[in-house]
Amino acid sequence: MEFIDYYKILGITKSASADDIKKAYRKLARKYHPDLHPNDEKAKNKFQEINEANEVLSDPEKRKKFDQYGKDWKHADEFEKAKQQGGGQRQYAGGQQYSGDFNESDFSDFFESMFGGTGRSSGGGRRTSQFKGEDYRSTLQLNLTDILTTQKQTISLGNKKIRLTIPAGVDDGQTIKIKGHGGSGMNGGPKGDLYITFIINNNTNFKRLGDKLYQTVDLDLYTALLGGELLVDTLNGKVKLKVKPETQNGAKVKLKGKGMPIYKKDGQFGDLYVTYNITTPTNLTDKEKKLFTELSKLR
Repeated sequence: MEFIDYYKILGITKSASADDIKKAYRKLARKYHPDLHPNDEKAKNKFQEINEANEVLSDPEKRKKFDQYGKDWKHADEFEKAKQQGGGQRQYAGGQQYSGDFNESDFSDFFESMFGGTGRSSGGGRRTSQFKGEDYRSTLQLNLTDILTTQKQTISLGNKKIRLTIPAGVDDGQTIKIKGHGGSGMNGGPKGDLYITFIINNNTNFKRLGDKLYQTVDLDLYTALLGGELLVDTLNGKVKLKVKPETQNGAKVKLKGKGMPIYKKDGQFGDLYVTYNITTPTNLTDKEKKLFTELSKLR
């Protein structure tokens, strides 16, 4: 099997952090998404490679296996079992080592059993090894306003349609697993799984961080000085805020429960944080200038 360098596919180094991997994946997934290249087979294949690389490198356990065993990372568990059989060390293709004091015929049986051949049963006979089917990967693009409530959606996977329940508040870049909806197993092995990664496009004026939302609103100088009321937007309509007298520029207020739905916690919401940006009046009349001058002298 040809070696596929997942780090190279995402354009990152082996020292990349989890956040680096997430950012690289989001950037490339948006660039090569099939919706943007409906008739481009190369873009489709590239998109599949990007998803496969992310699925492996974003999972700490899979990444560890890939770093250690390269193209054979999917068979890491078999290698580890072989290590536990003895104290000697041998090398397998690619230069990696495993432990074991078995002879060369055992060594061949071990590789045959890993890659779809026959293994040796405890009774000395031959048995057929079972392997889990291939995992499938896909992405689903949604707008931020689509995930304010839990919804059901049907996606097509080849000739198969799968009905999903998408919990409210799912995060951008989050991946969920649907067990048993991957490829068929080998020699009676279990089916693989389906991994769906969500790409959430923010179609609002709010900044989102988890279940919290942030926005900056303009506040005129007079209301800031004297106090008053201000209408601000939330995800479910406008609300009226009471502005305290002598409010300073950059002051923040928290609107409890006006943020995003909390993932898999029905009826619970994060908060919305509003930051005031105080605006100064322009095009002053002579009378206004005179009044401001008199005010400055009082201070």
